[in-house]
Amino acid sequence: MKPICFIGARGGSKGVFKKNIRKLGNKPLIAHTIETALESKLFQKVIVSTENNEIAKIAKNYGAEIPFMRPKKLSTDKASFDGVILHGIKELKNMGYNFDIIVNRDCTVPFIDKEDMKGAINVLKKNNCNLVCGVYRQHHNPYFNMMELNSKKYLEFSKKKNKIVSRQHAPIVYQLNGLFVLKVKELLKYKKFYMPKILPFEISAENGFMIDTEFEFKIAECIAMKKMK
Repeated sequence: MKPICFIGARGGSKGVFKKNIRKLGNKPLIAHTIETALESKLFQKVIVSTENNEIAKIAKNYGAEIPFMRPKKLSTDKASFDGVILHGIKELKNMGYNFDIIVNRDCTVPFIDKEDMKGAINVLKKNNCNLVCGVYRQHHNPYFNMMELNSKKYLEFSKKKNKIVSRQHAPIVYQLNGLFVLKVKELLKYKKFYMPKILPFEISAENGFMIDTEFEFKIAECIAMKKMK
């Protein structure tokens, strides 16, 4: 059976005001994620979980389904995504939806494409794992060029390892980028998003670009213009 695509999109947004429905190119940000999911033909349903009526209306206009509204308590800054996706799965199961894989898409990562989604799904199906995360290799590295304040308020490297003389010699670290493929049965068993057996699926930094700030939104607009050309 085909997986379900699950898109969580709450109304509150601190970094970029109303970012989920703000126009990127010629359409709302959330529309990019909905359309690529639908056009991929990989999913039996594309579901949006939101508490916001405006987001729900826009999502429906672009072809997503809103079979339930998310409770307000799962739509605050303090609400964990564990609760959001577990609520969504239970609601869908109670409504008779039948699926064993759920693909979570973050609509603030609008450039993920069919091959990214297909590749991550295949990794989950072919391996003994609970979760596959879309990632790209990150050049910012806690072993080499990322620091934090210690107890005395002086900077020190976030992770210590001897003889790291260049970024190329540092251990590889990955940036998560809003694409997650999960086995439903195991998610219901562990009741948490990040389960014990997690594998990466590498995608390009451009496809995995995430929008959390106004500056990143401006960069995304440049990427969108390039893709539209």
